[in-house]
Amino acid sequence: MIQITNLSKTYVMGDTPVKALDGVTLTIEKGEFVAIMGPSGSGKSTLMHILGLLDVPDEGSYKLLGEEVSHLSEDELALLRSRTIGFIFQQFNLLARRSALQNVALPLIYSNFQASDDHAQELLGQVGLGNRLDHKPSELSGGQQQRVAIARSLINDPPLVFADEPTGNLDSASEEEIIQILTRLNEAGITVVIVTHEPEIGARTKRIIRMRDGKIQSDERVEHHPLPGPLPSRERGKESRKFSSGSFFKEMAEHFRQAFGSIVSNKIRSILSMLGILIGVAAVIAMLALGAGAKSSVETQLASLGSNLLVLRPGAARTQGVSLGAAAVSRLTLEDARDVKQNVESVSRVSPSVTGRGQVVYLDKNWSTQIQGVGPDYASMRASEPSSGRFFDEEENQKRARVAVIGKTIVRELFGTNNPLGEYFKINKVLFQVIGVLPEKGANGFRDQDDVIVIPLNTAMRRLLGKDYVDSIDIEVKDASLLDTAQNEIQELVQRRYRLDPNQQQKSFEVRNMADIQAALSETSKTLSWLLASIATISLVVGGIGIMNIMLVSVTERTREIGLRKALGAKRRDILMQFLIEAMVVSVTGGLIGVSLGWTVTYLMSKLSGWAAIVSSGSIILAFVFSAGIGIVFGLWPAKKASQLNPIQALRHE
Repeated sequence: MIQITNLSKTYVMGDTPVKALDGVTLTIEKGEFVAIMGPSGSGKSTLMHILGLLDVPDEGSYKLLGEEVSHLSEDELALLRSRTIGFIFQQFNLLARRSALQNVALPLIYSNFQASDDHAQELLGQVGLGNRLDHKPSELSGGQQQRVAIARSLINDPPLVFADEPTGNLDSASEEEIIQILTRLNEAGITVVIVTHEPEIGARTKRIIRMRDGKIQSDERVEHHPLPGPLPSRERGKESRKFSSGSFFKEMAEHFRQAFGSIVSNKIRSILSMLGILIGVAAVIAMLALGAGAKSSVETQLASLGSNLLVLRPGAARTQGVSLGAAAVSRLTLEDARDVKQNVESVSRVSPSVTGRGQVVYLDKNWSTQIQGVGPDYASMRASEPSSGRFFDEEENQKRARVAVIGKTIVRELFGTNNPLGEYFKINKVLFQVIGVLPEKGANGFRDQDDVIVIPLNTAMRRLLGKDYVDSIDIEVKDASLLDTAQNEIQELVQRRYRLDPNQQQKSFEVRNMADIQAALSETSKTLSWLLASIATISLVVGGIGIMNIMLVSVTERTREIGLRKALGAKRRDILMQFLIEAMVVSVTGGLIGVSLGWTVTYLMSKLSGWAAIVSSGSIILAFVFSAGIGIVFGLWPAKKASQLNPIQALRHE
């Protein structure tokens, strides 16, 4: 079964090399019961670790079941170890938060041994623990824990069992129970190798190998325990032991189950791990919602300005750096408006306007507000179709009708909760009738856009404000792509009408492109959204670093568990996937809770502060995917570190 030739192993302690094994040659046949004995530092544990495929020699040959294994890779050793060898450790090495049944079944995860679900229960019954299946190690005595470890070593039906000081931590009664179990296993055909320093234990075996200073001193057979005859009828060989290759989905399901078990078993650590991600995701949701709300507000403001608009205004001259104000050089007329509409093909509609201030009176209430005289097309051009009532028409404009469309602020200040439609009030002592109420537009900078009264242009010019010129001309272009062309054509038209050179034209008139203002506002909104999202992303990254730190601490805390899993057959990929899935599950769970928290915070901010906040499905998906990515990225290093641990060093970790 085992054949080693000239096996050597040297460790470096500080700067001093220590030769643990020095040219050891040994053969162990199938069915033997062997004790390896010697004082501390003799090399017996190192020999068992190499024989158990937990370590590799520096030199020499090791054949297990006729196969050379001294040069196999770590994963190849793990696979062979899981299917060939059972381990019984002095410190029991049971997972503290798993039941006896779960501890016994642990090696099945890595070996894919085709055993029934009742196999672990059967083994616990054979070692006298059939009534302790759900007990955790802390609820078992030392002898009972060692019997669980023995049952675990047999779960894959191995032909070879190694026991490292299996009775070292037990009382005499428990010691006798364990040695009897090992004897019965050997009588059933299993090859048993014990490392012990107790002569009475060695005397119960069939062969004693004594070591000192890394060499075999003696190899004797115990005469009163002759080697067994033929093996029992149940032949223990490769041909009788069935393993499956294991499907990817089954492996992943088992990794997820192990990860969930670890997370649930360490609730405080898991909660602390997901706290950073939870806050980060909630911040992303809230920040993006605020950004979306700000964008929506800007879009509402833009809609109130109208679309595809140009505004022609008189220029403002400067004298010694002081602005003389609009119309100080030239003035626009109604003829200018008609000329623009008739001669610029890309223009669809125009609406001249005049503005002024007026004192309005209704019953015992009065208010000072802005008066705007406009053409009938103003409503559709400026997105000002009345929310109730109607806008005036061209006939009323030509007849200088005393009708008015008022803003929401005027309604509130003059009429309160009463319906203003059809009511009469005075503007600068001139009687007007309310025929409509403008849609609410809110504040624009320092100006309340709802604090306005709109009346027909001719009425404003001839009856109220006494103007024979217009203050500006709103010009609607047929298509947004024609704005620049229309702007140039209007400038050329004004230049021809007033016989201006280019320098004079710039001082006399200006054409404002509302699309430029819209683009600037949109860019500001986008910048704000990116700024808020960046702040929230930083929160997520900080949360990810927190996960990485706690996972690194977890790796340190669970070093012995990692060593145990590797000793039971876990490959590097198995350890990597388990820790990576743990990090991902923590981050995804934190992300889901963070989504709920973010939505709640957004709702409360919107309700309590009145801020516009919109939670979009895109922000939720982004935050969730990002949180999962954080778990993968920041969990990868701790997971990789865990997978690279040496099983022997990990098992010895304090």
